[in-house]
Formats: sequence, structure tokens, C-alpha cells
Amino acid sequence: MDRKASIQRQFGATAERYRTSSYHTNAPDLQALYAAADLQGTEHVLDLGTGTGNTAVAVARSAAHVVGIDLTEAMLAQARGLAQEQGINNVSFELGDAQALPYADNSFDLVTCRVCAHHFADPVAAVRETARVLRPGGTVLWGDTTAPEDPAQDTFLNCIELLRDPSHVRDYSVSQWQQMFAVAGLSAVVEGNWPTDLPFDDWTQRMQTPEPEQVALRRLFDGATAQIRDAFRIRTTPHAFAIPITLLRAC
Repeated sequence: MDRKASIQRQFGATAERYRTSSYHTNAPDLQALYAAADLQGTEHVLDLGTGTGNTAVAVARSAAHVVGIDLTEAMLAQARGLAQEQGINNVSFELGDAQALPYADNSFDLVTCRVCAHHFADPVAAVRETARVLRPGGTVLWGDTTAPEDPAQDTFLNCIELLRDPSHVRDYSVSQWQQMFAVAGLSAVVEGNWPTDLPFDDWTQRMQTPEPEQVALRRLFDGATAQIRDAFRIRTTPHAFAIPITLLRAC
């Protein structure tokens, strides 16, 4: 199964869970992204990997128009329902690949991408495409799970992410994202970061992680070193941890 098909299978089956997820609908990084956008009501916005549309709908409240794209039609159907429920009419949702955007150069004043980029098979292409469609003077707000710079912590985080979700590609470090943006001609700085608490059952049930993988995940949590436990705030009674979320501003 190729990467796109894996993503569509995983998220097609879990779309409704993501629409109602407390993290995806109301988390500090979403509030910070909205505040950082500082919208004036004239902006045309592109939301990459929009999923169930939480970011696009939030931003649309203060923008001229928002386009949300995603690979999975089931997620887009949830996004359209969310916009309709909240009376948001200046947003549209389209099938699209962030790594090959179907839009002209210099089309958008703001490009957002929230907790999606770790699924990109070619993140350099996605960043390059983002820079291409961004208008001169525009802004990118790019939020995702970020790997610590420490190699052992990086390995642990990406291991548990992949066990939970086979469509996961990689959580990159802040410095790796900054280098990718630099290659595309943009300078990226940290807008904020949040260790976001995730109860184990909610985290795995949202993705419908099979029981054998859940067992393996619990063993990894139980056997983690003191440094890993501290880095991710791991608890085991019940199992829970904190995942590092970072918001970058690039221009």
C-alpha cells in the first residue's frame, strides 16, 4: 500500500473521532495559531492537511476566504459538516496533496498547517510548494509534533507514533524544519511550544490502534529510561504522556 492510500485508509475510518477530539477542536496551539495569524478580514488562506476542518473553520471567522485541502474525502465531509453547523460560509474544502498543490504561484496571504506534516512523505516538497503559493509578504504558520534534538528521545517519539499509526512518517525537530524552510527561501522562528497531555486510551482509540500495538506501546512506556520519562512526562497508572507541539512562523 502506498503512502497516500495508507493515510486515506487510516483517516477515512477515524474521521468522526477526529472531528470531536478535544485536542483537535480546542487546544492551546490552535488558539495560538489564530492569534498569530492576526487576520484583518482581507486574507486568502490555505490550510494544508485540513482534516476535519477545525483550523480552517477557526481561521475563516476573521479571513476573507479559506481553502482547506486534504487527501481523505471522509475527513473533508466532516469538515464541511463542521462549517455548516457553525454557520461559516467563507471556507471551501477540496481534495488535494500538500506536496503538489493545484494552485497558482502567489495565491495566498497565509498558509497554515496544523498537526499534519508528520504524514508528509516528502516534507521538503510540501514546504517548497507552500513557499510557491505564498504571496510576497505572506506568512506560514506551521504547527506539528516536534521531535527533541536528543537522538534517543527522537527515536522513542517516532517509534511510539509509528506503532500507534502506520501512516506516520516522521516527527522532525525544530532545527530540521527550519532547514527545510531555509531551502525554500523562508525563515522560520518558533512562535510557541506546548507539551500537550495525551491520555493513552484516548490517543490510541482515536486512531483505532490494534490491541497488539497497544500492548507494545504500554511496554515501551513501562520500560522507558528516566530521561525519556521526564522528557515526555510518562505516567503508567494509568498510561499517559505529553507530546511536544511546536508552532513555527515562516516568512
